[in-house]
Amino acid sequence: MLRRSDALMAVAFFCVLSVLAMPAHSQDPRQGRGGGGRGQVALPDGPGKEEVQTQCTKCHALGLIANSGGNTKQEWAELFGTMVQLPNVQRDAIAEYLAKNYPPQPRPQPVVVPGAMSVSFKEWNVPTLGSRPHDPEPGPGGTIWWTGMFANVLGRLDPKTNEMKEYHATTPASGPHGLAFDKDGYLWFTANAKGYVGKLDPKTGDVVEYKLPEDVRDPHTPLIAPSGTVFFTAQGANYIGRINPKTGEIKVQKTPTERANPYGMVFTSKGTPFVCDFGTNKIIEFDPETLAIKEYELPNSESRPRRIAISPDDIIWYADYSRGYLGRLDPKTGKVTDWPSPSGPRSQPYGITYLNGAIWYVESAIRPNVLVRFDIKTEKFQSWTIPGGGGVVRNMKSTRDGNLVIAESGVNKVGLVLVGSKEANSSR
Repeated sequence: MLRRSDALMAVAFFCVLSVLAMPAHSQDPRQGRGGGGRGQVALPDGPGKEEVQTQCTKCHALGLIANSGGNTKQEWAELFGTMVQLPNVQRDAIAEYLAKNYPPQPRPQPVVVPGAMSVSFKEWNVPTLGSRPHDPEPGPGGTIWWTGMFANVLGRLDPKTNEMKEYHATTPASGPHGLAFDKDGYLWFTANAKGYVGKLDPKTGDVVEYKLPEDVRDPHTPLIAPSGTVFFTAQGANYIGRINPKTGEIKVQKTPTERANPYGMVFTSKGTPFVCDFGTNKIIEFDPETLAIKEYELPNSESRPRRIAISPDDIIWYADYSRGYLGRLDPKTGKVTDWPSPSGPRSQPYGITYLNGAIWYVESAIRPNVLVRFDIKTEKFQSWTIPGGGGVVRNMKSTRDGNLVIAESGVNKVGLVLVGSKEANSSR
């Protein structure tokens, strides 16, 4: 069962640093499985080294700090403020040590493309410190839901009242990751670190756990068919699968390509799932009944499609994370077209969705993150920096009323993008 959070979770400060520093990879909240966390790291000598060495490794590998890209003293301190309240002396000492040893490294700069569309941003700090909001989901009544991956919570926000509520998963360190509502109002989530898919009843807080086969680890993205069947990707295990909620039956299929890392997923208008293979330059579709897989190989061997969107004409759009491109695949012909993202080859396009004749996505490697709009008809870009920073927007969804919801991992926020609005930006 899930219970309401009645207090802010106490999060060790150096664990929080690891959350902020980690690269944009799917991560086990205890083991730090992203590429930046692997390997042995020797911290520089100086005041603070022993504390970092002792405390940080309780939660994450030191590589998550060493490979963070660095910050100035002020930037480190600002990040601390979004995660934990520290005495000034301690805050300054820690910021000094990290800024000295992990200063800013060269990074791509935001390229903001002007245009006629107007947007405004509303952003909220989530209640639990260091929770790393991973995926957002628009819910009934205009609510915004999110997964607090590192805090083991699911959260709910009412943007009209600013009221928030959090639920803690029963299984410790589940690593809630992806989210999807079914037609009956149940909220499904993938437990990235514990190998199950969960179903939350928002009215009662009850949750049912569907344990996956032992080798199907790292459940990633859930997607609910109109029939109620739950489809999912399992990135680290190289599986796609489905759950029949009525019977509890689970069926899985391994991807043909080794280390394909099946990631984001969408349905076509006919209910066929398409998936990005983030570990290679492929996109797959699979039969929802037999799970038989068909692969589409992208022409550039360096492409690594991460998240995926679909337009009403069943054209597939993907965020080419490794190359800094927006890609288009026509499944009928196999034709692939792509466009360089405005902020360049190191911009790391990530969260992506379709809305009102345009593809929207976020350049996640840019500080601050940049929201990009691509008009499908004119093939023109427009973009905006995200006021709260973004902190790697890993996923985004469109709402029924024509707006966007985002989760801002590294800055502990969720956001609502009001499309066509000229309201002033706000942050709470």
